[in-house]
Amino acid sequence: MILIALGANLPSKTGPPADTLRAALAQFGQQNVFVRAVAPFYRSSAWPDPGDPPFVNSIAHVETQRDPASLLAALKEIERAHGRMPGKRNAPRPLDLDIIDYDGRIANGPPTLPHPRLHERGFVLIPLYDIAPGWRHPVWDKGVIELIDALPPAARMLTTLS
Repeated sequence: MILIALGANLPSKTGPPADTLRAALAQFGQQNVFVRAVAPFYRSSAWPDPGDPPFVNSIAHVETQRDPASLLAALKEIERAHGRMPGKRNAPRPLDLDIIDYDGRIANGPPTLPHPRLHERGFVLIPLYDIAPGWRHPVWDKGVIELIDALPPAARMLTTLS
């Protein structure tokens, strides 16, 4: 299972963050990345500065013949198409696309697989549970619900967008 995290907390040329995520998902096919399922969209506080605009996040289950490095390059191209510019890490951005898992591969990268900080992020784990409740961390062999339960309560505070 190939899993992509989607996030945005600034408007793009497409519109507000939720519209940007929808537009990015629509562009996946142009990169030979085919969306099989998408979790609901969630709103979460920005991190590390909760004073920044809140994020809209989701997870997509995709299929592709691209290898992980080629998939990452395709995702970065989609980010750039929506105005993402290189900048400070964890700064507000119009689009963020990350490979969370690629068929259970473990690799030092690029990209690092599985994503090295996925276990710390409720905004990744909660939508991941929505589309893949049986998913297990390839390194730790822990289920997604175990990882969610290990999060601090504040990291689990997400709001589903209607």
